[in-house]
Formats: sequence, structure tokens, C-alpha cells
Amino acid sequence: MAIELEEPPIESNAQVLKDLFAGTMGGIAQVLVGQPFDCVKVRLQSAPEGTYTGALDVIKQLIKNEGFSGFYKGTLTPLIGVGACVSVQFSVNEFMKRYYDRELHGRPLSLLQYFNCGAVAGFANGFLASPIEHIRIRLQTQTGSNKLFNGPLDCAKKIYEIDGLRGIYKGLGPTLIRESIGLGIYFATYEALIANDLKRHPGLTREQIKPLTLCLYGGLSGYTLWIAIYPVDVIKSKLQTDALKGAKYKSTLSVIRDVFQRQGIRGFYKGFLPTILRAAPANGATFAVFEITMRLLNKV
Repeated sequence: MAIELEEPPIESNAQVLKDLFAGTMGGIAQVLVGQPFDCVKVRLQSAPEGTYTGALDVIKQLIKNEGFSGFYKGTLTPLIGVGACVSVQFSVNEFMKRYYDRELHGRPLSLLQYFNCGAVAGFANGFLASPIEHIRIRLQTQTGSNKLFNGPLDCAKKIYEIDGLRGIYKGLGPTLIRESIGLGIYFATYEALIANDLKRHPGLTREQIKPLTLCLYGGLSGYTLWIAIYPVDVIKSKLQTDALKGAKYKSTLSVIRDVFQRQGIRGFYKGFLPTILRAAPANGATFAVFEITMRLLNKV
């Protein structure tokens, strides 16, 4: 399946800045919409067996013990960090699309080529996402009054004091796998849905697609992303919530062995429900805000 690339093959500082800014706006929208779901997901993934009976139990305990503000614990880090991450994702993806457009002399890109664009974007983003998510997860999983960290900077400082840069980048391997495969599928799905819409409605341009439709396509792309890579995310979360001193897990393989021996395949899907519920609104908002921001910037 070949897909026509509508974006102009422009490579300039102005275009790159537009991509970065629109991606940042999409990332901020993703955090504001998806943070409560993400908080529930992380607690389910990282809590010892038997702590919670399910997602509803996490919600009940969180509201009871910490109030509604508990859903937004550690939000400053993702608000800045995810904005930066999504900015990298979209700008590298757009750069790769223009690269293929030049190589193909304007001929349509295939789904595989769109997958490659997303995979390169995901790999690049993984080096930024890994430390940001590590700090966010540490803050999200703090409960009660006995807190180890007093914010993202304090968290980063204490992790670095204990284990240096290696500690900050704990979980990098699974993050790179998750981001490369996941974002390859994510962006390829979105472009396929856009292409199908344009094919079904001759004369329609990408800029004429309604925001609600963009939200729908973004949400569906989010579903394919998480269905494909969720077990890898669980492994990453286990590594990043392990004890800072006297860690239980020595490697990704040790996490896999432990989870499988204790809980079987089911253990790799803990927290899946809040994640899949989050996928549609968070990713729908991300793509819609990115596309709308780009439309506005291109008029300037």
C-alpha cells in the first residue's frame, strides 16, 4: 500500500521549528488528558502482588489517601518532558517523511516506509523518554507521608548520587524497543487511516479533515501502539520502580523471568485496562493538536 505525502518537501530551520513547536503542543495535550490514566497504570504495574484488586481499587485508594490531586502527582516532569518527547517524535517523523519524499522523487510512501519513519523517531526519542519516565514513575509511586523525593530535580539528584548516569537511564533498553516498534506502528497506522479517508473522499485534502476525525484516527493509532508493545512497558516500569539500593532486578531478562514465574503471561498485562482507556483520548488529543497547530503555523 502506497500513501501520497501531502506535506511539501521543505527542509528549513523554519519548518523544523514548526514541527518542534506543534509536537510540543501535542505533548502537553497528551499529558493533561492522559496523566490520571497513566498514574493508575504505573501503580498497578509496580505495586507488589495483592496491593490492589484492580484499576478501580487504585482509584478508590488514591482518592481516599491523596485526593484528586494524587492523579497528577509528578505532572511537572511529564508536562515538560512529554512535551519535549512528543516534539522529538513528531519532528523526527516529519523529517524522515520529507527524506523519503526526496528519495522517491515525490512518489507515495509505502506503509513500511512510514513504519521506518516512526521507528527512527521512536529510537531517537527513547534516549530522552527513558530518564524522564524514570523520574516520573518514581514520583508517581510515592505514597503516604514518608516521601523519599521532594520533586523531579531532587529525584534526579538522589538517583544520580546512588547510581550515577546508569541509574538515571535505568530501563533504557526496553524503552528503546518500546519506542522504536511502538512508534513505527503508531505513525504507520495514523498515515494509513488518513490515506484511506482521502481515498474515500476525492478532492478532500489533509488540511480539510475535521478535528474530531483526527482525534478518532489518533485514538485508533494509540490502540495499535499499546496492544503491540504493552508487555515491554511493564518490564520497563518494573526496572524503573526497583529499589535504588539493593535492586531486585539485575537486567531486563531477570524481570521477564520473575514476572513469568510469579504471574505467568497475565503479569505482563497488569495495568492494561487504564492504559487502553487512556489511549483514545490522550493520543486523539495529541494528533489533533499537532495537526491543528501545524495548520495555523503554515498560515503564518
